[in-house]
Amino acid sequence: MDAREMSLKYNLHSWSAQGKLNPIVVSKAEGIYFWDQDGKKYYDMSSQSVNSNLGHAHPKLVKAIQEQAAKIPFINPGIVIDVRAEAAKKIVELSGLEGAKVFFTNAGAEANENAIKMAKAYTGKWKIFSMYRSYHGSSAGAGMLTGEPRHFANEPGAPGFVKFEGPYAYRAPKACKFESEEAVTAYYLELLENQIKYEGPQQIAAIFMETVVGSNGILIPPKGYLPGVRALCDKYDILMVCDEVMAGWYRTGKCFAYQNFDVIPDLVTFAKGCTCGYIPLGGVIVCKRVAEYFNDHKMLCGLTYSGHPMGCALACTAIDVYQDEQIPENVAEVGELLGQLLESLKAKHPCIGEVRYIGLFSSIELVKDKKTREPIVSFNSDPEGIMPKVTGMLVKEGFYTYGHENMILVAPPLNIGKRELTEAIEILDKVLYSVDNML
Repeated sequence: MDAREMSLKYNLHSWSAQGKLNPIVVSKAEGIYFWDQDGKKYYDMSSQSVNSNLGHAHPKLVKAIQEQAAKIPFINPGIVIDVRAEAAKKIVELSGLEGAKVFFTNAGAEANENAIKMAKAYTGKWKIFSMYRSYHGSSAGAGMLTGEPRHFANEPGAPGFVKFEGPYAYRAPKACKFESEEAVTAYYLELLENQIKYEGPQQIAAIFMETVVGSNGILIPPKGYLPGVRALCDKYDILMVCDEVMAGWYRTGKCFAYQNFDVIPDLVTFAKGCTCGYIPLGGVIVCKRVAEYFNDHKMLCGLTYSGHPMGCALACTAIDVYQDEQIPENVAEVGELLGQLLESLKAKHPCIGEVRYIGLFSSIELVKDKKTREPIVSFNSDPEGIMPKVTGMLVKEGFYTYGHENMILVAPPLNIGKRELTEAIEILDKVLYSVDNML
């Protein structure tokens, strides 16, 4: 029995009808590439799940795991250990949240789960706002935060989760005729404030947002939107929570995406790029006033693997590598090229309605008609399997990524070079001609 046959027999695979699977069997991964068992090379253009920020088999990250495993592979979260304290210190310093503290989790969903609990405990309120077209995880609470079809399996779920329309000018109601980015901001802030009033601000504990919406299309907040949300949170005594699980760790060029938008949140959730997927680790950065609340009130959050020593050691090393290898500078330089290449694709392919990008975080929105903006597949409906066909063609050509709704994600490792990016986009270009012909 080979690996594929064994996997299909014994493993349940995420987000899939199990009987329709034909997964790649990977035998090697290095840098921005991986190889299947037949020796075929793939450009990893989604950084796996947008977490392999420093690529595969980075020697410094591998060494950090080896050294910590030989020293102290595990110790109870209540016991002090150097790497746990050092990782928290480095993360707080990078966050810009003076006086903050970190509660470590195993992944992004757990980070959001615990941020929900902290917000409710601190405010004494019970409603939680989050956007439509967002993803925050699939566990009980994080799944209810999620504002797209993957949350349906969690319903009816716990009470108090309220969705609102986040800014998405390309898919705004047809009656909206925005003359400027500021007009987009004003419109969506008015919608949000109205909903706060309708739901009762005295009952709203927190507003959760992916700082830059990830899998649902790289929706970048328009100018002034995040400061506007911050102002509403201050006005109505609501905590502002930025989910940086996907957008964090230099994916947008800054360590945390909110640092692009002149705003300071109360809670920040993170995971993925802090260890680049080599070891599971996530957490919540908790601002000073909320952290101090727990000086006198028991914090009812706890996990066996909170602040796992190997994860923390790896996070410390990854943070150093980001700086030593000038990753922010590379993201700025190569990200500029990515934007140019995507705009070029948009100009020549009828199937592309819009491209959105910030740093090395980008998405292509596929449409049937540029003028009407009709998506290539309807929201939560793809009976003909068009998007799997598109991503399947890409993978067959050696361009590994994933799609969601009518979007194709392009988010390569942050240490990719210009030549490698250009080569990969040439593959994407070739496949998009086939998509054009499908229309």
